[in-house]
Amino acid sequence: MKIAVLITLLLAFASAQQPPAASATQAMYNAAAASAKAKFRHLEENARRHPPDQTPTVLTEREIDTYLNSGQVQLPVGVRSARFTGQDGVVNTTARVDFDAITAQSKTSNPLLSLFSGVHDVHAVARALGSGGKGRVHIDSIDIDGVTVPRVALQFFLDHYIRPKHPEVGLDSVFALPARIDIATVGSHQLLLAQK
Repeated sequence: MKIAVLITLLLAFASAQQPPAASATQAMYNAAAASAKAKFRHLEENARRHPPDQTPTVLTEREIDTYLNSGQVQLPVGVRSARFTGQDGVVNTTARVDFDAITAQSKTSNPLLSLFSGVHDVHAVARALGSGGKGRVHIDSIDIDGVTVPRVALQFFLDHYIRPKHPEVGLDSVFALPARIDIATVGSHQLLLAQK
């Protein structure tokens, strides 16, 4: 009888010391983040080869989203979370943005910028592609909590708060692709990257 009680107590203690198993959903997200991290590492390693393997690397939306929101990547100041969907050259992005964190260092009394305060859900639609080692992004529209922001207000916000720190960012941006990526294609729920 005493042995049975002792075994029961030991089993109870042992099970209490183990962390709870991750839910199936959490395990799926962890696997997607790990897969994305491995693919980014492959891109970096492949860029050091001469010539690099030109087999395209394909990242799924889930891999990109979970990796960006896993805490392994520092999101821009004020961006709390971001989700991406892709379809034939068009990227839809939804983010939770704290505009007060973005504008903290530079206050203005311009009433046009009063739209950019507080924490809001931001949705952007952009056309994106990469070729010849250059990435190109054209912002088609941005809305805050479902209200479309006029382009003139967006441009003013970018010029006043974003471009002083990140001059390469705009409503139309062209930038060098990293890691010898020659082609970047937004497809149906995936991003294809080919190195050269």
